Amino acid sequence: MEKLIINGRKKLCGQIKVQGSKNSTLPIIAGSILCEGEIILHNCPDLTDVTAAVNILKSLGCRVKRENDTLIIDSSYITTSEISDELMREMRSSIVFLGALLARTGEAVLSAPGGCEIGLRPIDLHLKALREMGAEIIEEGGNLCCRANDGIKGIEITLAFPSVGATENVMLAATLAKGRTTLTNAAREPEIKNLADFLNSCGAKIFFAGEGTIIIDGVKRLSGTEFYVISDRIAAATYMACAAVTGGEMDIINFPLNDISPVLPLFNSSGCRIKTEENSLYIKAPEKLVSSGTVRTMPFPGFPTDFQAPAMAMSSVAEGITIFIETIFESRYKHVSQLKRMGANISVEGNVAVVQGVSRLSAANVYAEDLRGGIALVIAALAAEGESNVSGLKHIDRGYEKLEDNLRQAGAEIKREV
Repeated sequence: MEKLIINGRKKLCGQIKVQGSKNSTLPIIAGSILCEGEIILHNCPDLTDVTAAVNILKSLGCRVKRENDTLIIDSSYITTSEISDELMREMRSSIVFLGALLARTGEAVLSAPGGCEIGLRPIDLHLKALREMGAEIIEEGGNLCCRANDGIKGIEITLAFPSVGATENVMLAATLAKGRTTLTNAAREPEIKNLADFLNSCGAKIFFAGEGTIIIDGVKRLSGTEFYVISDRIAAATYMACAAVTGGEMDIINFPLNDISPVLPLFNSSGCRIKTEENSLYIKAPEKLVSSGTVRTMPFPGFPTDFQAPAMAMSSVAEGITIFIETIFESRYKHVSQLKRMGANISVEGNVAVVQGVSRLSAANVYAEDLRGGIALVIAALAAEGESNVSGLKHIDRGYEKLEDNLRQAGAEIKREV
């Protein structure tokens, strides 16, 4: 089993360039199914989740090749509308292919998505919206058999919760629908805007009409395009946390600063000094981090659930008490038991975690059970006294490109071992 061996308490200093966004690349790859022509996508990270999405495209008959951080996709000929159970289970967001397949081919057969176990992540909102748009969906034996014999129809839809995945599925399906779709209470994450920009560059007609409302006028066909994926805001914040827990300083470049505005107050209140520019920032940690008070995860522009676990690793070595309230996923505290193995003082009741900062963490052998919890263990190991082993890297590799190379370049003592 692969593991990261990390000798902690090394101040991180230097510059790190942020990778392309995983959470933008995946729905854009799904969206390429809608296009007849060549798609050239730049700034695509080399991640196992992206590889899984590419494998789904290939299984559908698309031609795909990678050149460094560029994906070249030709979806002119779709030979099947079925995605195997094996491919679906490789990543949690694979359900986003449903809306695109229905819009392009009028049918889709797939199973429930797989990936990290961070909660049920129900797809009821996806299915309800697509049914309202004219899809017939039969659920049997763990499979979804979907058909839209008369095509997808534009309607008015209000989501009960601003789900990112449901918003993406509706957008993808509505792009080739008959008529206008008005989606209310839509997700507002930067990745949603990036998906809309991609689809519009292919000939879609998607408009943002006020906060949480998206209007999509269906078109008959989409063409090829050349497009740049935004950089990963969670990766940028993660490297900030790495600098913070080691008492270091770092320049983090190549990402839209506005996208991480929800997490900046946490770093400021923790005592970090931050200087910002348009697409980069400089962070300098204090000698001792202090508590950031209460952290409540919320849909964008609130505090991102994807940064809850890294923030908890920071708080583990901050002076004072930090309270976390997780409102998005019900099983996103699996990293707590592993942080406690390293000496963190954390108690959990329901969706609330109370962290009493300790003066120092100790090295331990720990296991990542999900992507963001796994990176929290890496952050804690960077702050811990001694040599830690972090295993379960298949989860971390889903979301972080060249992680150990980037950290080593900044001064971390880290290596990957089989």
